[in-house]
This record gives sequence, C-alpha cells and structure tokens, in this order.
Amino acid sequence: MVDDTTEVSSILEEVMQRLQDRAWRVAVAESATGGLLGHYLSKRSGSSAVFWGGVIAYSNDVKTGLLGVHEESIARWGAVSAQVALEMAQGARAAVGVEVALSTTGIAGPTGATAYKPLGLYYIGVAVPLESWCWRHQFGGDREENNRLAAQAALDHLLTVLG
Repeated sequence: MVDDTTEVSSILEEVMQRLQDRAWRVAVAESATGGLLGHYLSKRSGSSAVFWGGVIAYSNDVKTGLLGVHEESIARWGAVSAQVALEMAQGARAAVGVEVALSTTGIAGPTGATAYKPLGLYYIGVAVPLESWCWRHQFGGDREENNRLAAQAALDHLLTVLG
C-alpha cells in the first residue's frame, strides 16, 4: 500500500482550517470505506472541534434505518449509486446535526462487481445546508487501495465544496 500520511495530512490541514473558519462541523456516512474516512478526520490533534462523528452503514438496513435512505432508492438504483450516496450524506447531516456531511458507497473488491457496477466503483456524496453533490469514481487498485483512494477523494471534494 502507498503511504498516504503526507498527502492526506495536507488535505486534512486545509479541510480542518476551512471548517473552523466557517464554524462548521462535519459528519460521515460510510459504506465501502468502513470507517476509514472517519479515521482520517479524527487523526489530527484538535479534530474534535469540527469532526462530530458518523455512521458506518454497511448494511442496507442501517442505511434506511439510521440515515433515512429510501428503500425505493436502493431497490431502483442499488446501494452503490449516486442517489444513495446523496441520501446517505443528507441523512448523516440530519442525524448528527452538523452543517456538512460526507458519504461513501462503493465496491471495494475483490468480489461484489456486476456487469454494470465494476470493482473500484464508488460514489461520494457531500451535503451542506440547501445543497448536495455526488461524484462518481472508478479506482483500479486492490480493496485497501480503493478504499484509501475513495476516502482521500471524499476529502478532496469536501475541500472543493468549502472553497
């Protein structure tokens, strides 16, 4: 695995500063990344000023029960979809009571792929007051690398949203 300490740390420094400048708090809703994004957000000293927590929603029951993802969205689009990523981010924002939330859902591998959803496919959502966005990514690594790249991409997207 690639050492991500320097790259993630520099992104985190900017993310934390921009959150503090806005007096915003962040939460996460993670499926495929299984807590890695939350780990990154909590690894910096002082992160408790902006990182409130999150939900690891690996099962669809947790997505619907705790995050308010609509069962119809999962049935129509699948758990790995833009719609579900958006609903996960919006649900985390509401459940934790924060200004911004990130979500990740994807197929880390080596199993779980379909003809329409290949290994390494991820959707990353960001929800802020009045707006939400989702990005589609296709990573080509192994399970660990795909999750690391997805968590890093989520931080990159948050940085972009925070301006």
